[in-house]
Amino acid sequence: MTSPCPIRQIVSTVRAKRERRKEARPGELLDAALDLFLEKGFAATRVEEVAQRAGVSKGTLFLYFSSKEELFKAVVRENISGRFTEWAEELKTYEGSSEDLLRYCMTSWWERVGNTKASGIPKLMMSEAGNFPELVAFFQQEVVQPGNALIVRILERGVERGEFRAVDPVYGVYSVLAPMTFLMMWKHGRGSCGDARIALDPHQYIASQVKTILHGLSITPAASASPPSSEPREPKKKPR
Repeated sequence: MTSPCPIRQIVSTVRAKRERRKEARPGELLDAALDLFLEKGFAATRVEEVAQRAGVSKGTLFLYFSSKEELFKAVVRENISGRFTEWAEELKTYEGSSEDLLRYCMTSWWERVGNTKASGIPKLMMSEAGNFPELVAFFQQEVVQPGNALIVRILERGVERGEFRAVDPVYGVYSVLAPMTFLMMWKHGRGSCGDARIALDPHQYIASQVKTILHGLSITPAASASPPSSEPREPKKKPR
């Protein structure tokens, strides 16, 4: 029995490596784009730089992404918005209390997004929003709205189950988002957010914030009383 031709084996191996390389290129381009967007900003990043960092030609980049804007959208979908289907399913099947669900939601967000390079994308959008309205609209649709909707579902779940007091979900969302936004800004701008001398432990920070939020959501005798009037009160006059 004759052995396979060595030349054919070499050609076959080279072809296999090329195919694997071809399949990996989109991911490599997305990784390179994310790094450069966070380092230089969206406006200052050139597609030539992305291609060079990924080890491909500019023409190869355009085989996968038609423009820098489409490349940015793909980065967002790969790192953030593409996860919402998974998160929505977890919320749907979660069997624990709403308090535990909120705690799990905030902790898992940090572990899956906040503690990764992808958490720099919202900061990037904040800094360059005024110059790229199309990308802002995309980010709102793909990230902000679905994210807010998930938090609203958690709050409504707690109210329906009698675990949370009734709150306005539109504004209740920001009670959850605000501490997570600070944590994200702290990660990507240490020294500019708070005292740089303080070593902030993200998990302890989240635990503290969750405790504060749940205290505000908890059903207490005071919560059942009539809500205070939104009208400003005149200061009490001191007796003469």
